[in-house]
Amino acid sequence: MPSIDAARRRVRLSDAHLGVLGLLVDEGRLPDELMGAREELRTAGILDADDRISPDLYPLVATLMEPRVIVRAEISGPQGTTRSGAVIGDDFLFTHENWPGDAESEYVPAEPETLVWVLARMVDLHRDFTGEADSAEVIDSTLGTFDDVVARMEAGGHEEPQAVAEAAGAPVRLAEVLAELNCMWRMTAVWRAPGGKPEDPEGAVRSLAVWDCGVEGYWLRERPAEPVLDGQVDASSELRVRRTTAKELWQLITNLLPDGTELAGPPTADTSS
Repeated sequence: MPSIDAARRRVRLSDAHLGVLGLLVDEGRLPDELMGAREELRTAGILDADDRISPDLYPLVATLMEPRVIVRAEISGPQGTTRSGAVIGDDFLFTHENWPGDAESEYVPAEPETLVWVLARMVDLHRDFTGEADSAEVIDSTLGTFDDVVARMEAGGHEEPQAVAEAAGAPVRLAEVLAELNCMWRMTAVWRAPGGKPEDPEGAVRSLAVWDCGVEGYWLRERPAEPVLDGQVDASSELRVRRTTAKELWQLITNLLPDGTELAGPPTADTSS
């Protein structure tokens, strides 16, 4: 169920709830499949009986309707995949996070100076506690071999990494590292660059993909290079991961975000008439 905490300016909403709010702002007709979500918003006090949106949500709705930058963080772990991120507008910045299995995400206002810290926390970026965190070790394989190793490990049993590697024809180090896998995460920033079309707000993209492997440390996936588009890779595609550090990942997260020169200007009124 959606909910709002006016004192802390936070709100829990699902994609369906966002769809309702967007259509109401655009004065569009709600399809039947969103009627239940509308009733939930009314029950939560986010909409009144006339479908007017609570004033507390105006900053969030305005930011979602006209974002300047969108950051997505997709984290895949034992409990499934969660999707979090941030939406940056001209006047406001909101971050959002969800728990495994929850339909709703919690949207919270944030200050620009805290954004990198919040994004790092979303993916549980933490200090390295291993003695070889700066080794810059590289593992080369293929995506098909990677999938085979993961499938054998998920199938159960208690095979040693070396046995899994031999059965999959994989490097032993790949199996050893994946045996300690906590989660994989991908972070992507999208925005409209100068000269981009208003109807194409995601013209520019930067992304990185990381394995969090516990005692085996962090591994940055260098190949296939992010961003990876649908249909761009297959089982024969090269896989390369490099051991990295939390310090480097902090800088890479920072580098994902565009500076002012990379952003298209805000929409301007049409004065041609």
